[in-house]
Amino acid sequence: MSRSTTPKPGISRGTHTIPVTHDGATVEQRYHVAGTGPVCVVHPGGPGIGWDYLRMPALEEHLTMVYVEPVGTGSSGRLADPRGYDLATYTHFLHAVVEHLDLPDVMMLGHSHGGFVAQRYALDHPDRVASLILYDTSPVTDGDFWPTAVAGMERFARRHAVDHPEVARYVAGLTGRSAPSDDEGATQVLRLITPAYFHDYWGREDEFAAGRQALHMYAAPAWGEGPAFDVRAELPGLAAPTLVLVGDDDFICGPRWARMIHEAVPGSRLAVLDRTGHLGHIESPVQHAAAVRGFVTAVTGPAA
Repeated sequence: MSRSTTPKPGISRGTHTIPVTHDGATVEQRYHVAGTGPVCVVHPGGPGIGWDYLRMPALEEHLTMVYVEPVGTGSSGRLADPRGYDLATYTHFLHAVVEHLDLPDVMMLGHSHGGFVAQRYALDHPDRVASLILYDTSPVTDGDFWPTAVAGMERFARRHAVDHPEVARYVAGLTGRSAPSDDEGATQVLRLITPAYFHDYWGREDEFAAGRQALHMYAAPAWGEGPAFDVRAELPGLAAPTLVLVGDDDFICGPRWARMIHEAVPGSRLAVLDRTGHLGHIESPVQHAAAVRGFVTAVTGPAA
């Protein structure tokens, strides 16, 4: 990092709300601050999943985590036109949070779809990103991305069909066939297919069941319209130190896509978490935190 990301006094723990102008309207953007140390701005996935699934207590011991609650979810504001929930919109609201923090630059972590946002933001605002953690994400959602994810879900369903017959509904849940138009229905679908996002959900169900039932999904962000995501040609110009972090058994944004980012971004690090799905901070928190801490130490020095 070329400049300090030590928190300013104004970055206080707790929940904060800022007004953001978007398409001529004022929309509330909420974010949550926890932990101590250099500032790391965190964008969750989805689009449309409630931010708190991405809470990372192990990292809060070393970093000030600024968790963005994306527009269209939770207590953040809603867009008048749900077609507006696209990558440009999320990047716009993320920039508003970064500007409000009033730091010269920040560490940024994006998970899954939040990794799309983080990549786009780092490419558009290179002077504001001191370092970047791309966690279980991809540089592209081309014609091969979704068929590969569906094939991974189908393999998961075949493996578990005998002991857990409900997995027969998982592929339809992933692909949005008969997708619910309300938040309650979207949440039910997310909770239904959650085991597929773990390497060994049922083997450790006592650890993960409560978190599964706490998940929330908001329907409107799924209606966003925008161009296909593909930053592969731009990534070689990404100058920020970058960690690419992935679970080895992540069916949707797995090692294939992580290596694609790693090979494109000059000097990036790749960390593959063993026996881990799409939620390594929950399933393998020690491995996950060690990978991030090693990266932060390499970038900021041992005192981070």
